[in-house]
Amino acid sequence: MNDTANLGFGHFIAQSDVVGKTLLAILLLMSVASWSIIVARGIALLVSKRRSERFLNFFWNASSLEAVSSEIATHGARDPFSHLASHAMHARQHHARYGAAKLEEAGTAGDFVTRTIKKVLDEETTRLENGLAALATVGATAPFVGLFGTVWGVYHALVAIGMSGSGTLDKVAGPVGEALIMTGVGLAVAIPAVMAYNWLTRTNRVVLSRLDAFAYEMHTFVAM
Repeated sequence: MNDTANLGFGHFIAQSDVVGKTLLAILLLMSVASWSIIVARGIALLVSKRRSERFLNFFWNASSLEAVSSEIATHGARDPFSHLASHAMHARQHHARYGAAKLEEAGTAGDFVTRTIKKVLDEETTRLENGLAALATVGATAPFVGLFGTVWGVYHALVAIGMSGSGTLDKVAGPVGEALIMTGVGLAVAIPAVMAYNWLTRTNRVVLSRLDAFAYEMHTFVAM
């Protein structure tokens, strides 16, 4: 009866060997890393969304591109849309002032602006995808790390039971049940990572779609 009462997560950790504790440490590190990414990316997206809405509201109500350029010079390009607008306007001004002085500036002003906008879109895509690979890795591997820990724990539990010579159900069920804790921990680490990955992927897709549409409009204004 006392043995059953002592069973649990604490007992499982206490009797685990180096491999079991290492696997648990790996899962904890995965959890910390994934939650750090989730919180950081969530805050960044929220701040970026507010700044983008503020800039777009100003942009579409501005009297000219010069007013937009002055606004960006005053407050800085702190969101994807103002970043793209700033680079597009700067590319037009640079090409008008210096022409195709270098190979990267070859072609007409429209060509140079198009390449600049494409470069900014690639940069924003890369920035938005930061951390997604780590979340995908955690979501894919954490259950298997937990399962490995369970298999390892069951193996050692069965060996200990065999050496004790007692194979009754109460002696088997407790240690084997404890070993399943690792599978539960692995799932607890993986599920938030997978959910966050799907949420961030969809949010990024919406942002990039809006940014791509804005890039088309911006190119039209700058190329006029």
